[in-house]
Amino acid sequence: MIPILVALAFGYLMGSVPYGLVLTRAAGLGDIRAIGSGNIGATNVLRTGNKKLAAATLLADALKGTAAVLIAGAWSRDAAIAAGLGAFLGHLFPVWLGFKGGKGVATYIGILLGLHWPAVLVFAAVWLLCAWTTRYSSLSALTAAVVVPLATWLLPGVAAEPRLALVLAAMTVLVFVRHKANIERLLAGTESRIGKKG
Repeated sequence: MIPILVALAFGYLMGSVPYGLVLTRAAGLGDIRAIGSGNIGATNVLRTGNKKLAAATLLADALKGTAAVLIAGAWSRDAAIAAGLGAFLGHLFPVWLGFKGGKGVATYIGILLGLHWPAVLVFAAVWLLCAWTTRYSSLSALTAAVVVPLATWLLPGVAAEPRLALVLAAMTVLVFVRHKANIERLLAGTESRIGKKG
């Protein structure tokens, strides 16, 4: 149990690095939490008008999850899963920012990449299909996050690893919690669509 807790803590520290905040400050754009939604993720970084910085934030938030999983994976598979969960929790609730972090989608994808890369293809396919039909980025991410744990359970090579699907399911619940405002806007019909100006 101790190695798993160590892996969880290690993952948390890896995931808690707020790259959106670090990169925007380094670029001289101030505190990203003071604009838009106040979120530290790539979507809010994009609101600065700097697409390259937003892409860098997206990549960094994803890869910190991947790195946590791969490093802990040298210890054991269970440690890798624990580190992935820790990285996700670190991104959502970073101690350095008063436990107010991002929404977790990029880190979720990065963790999938490290734990079971075919699941990333499932996520991408569902996201693209949903985005193409609805033009809602948030709805696409939420739908993909629901499908992935189910698909992971059924994908070849994971049938004997239900704990992975269960951890992903728990992460999906947290993704929904962090998207509460988006869900409310979707229900009210006021959520912004992809490509919408202003």
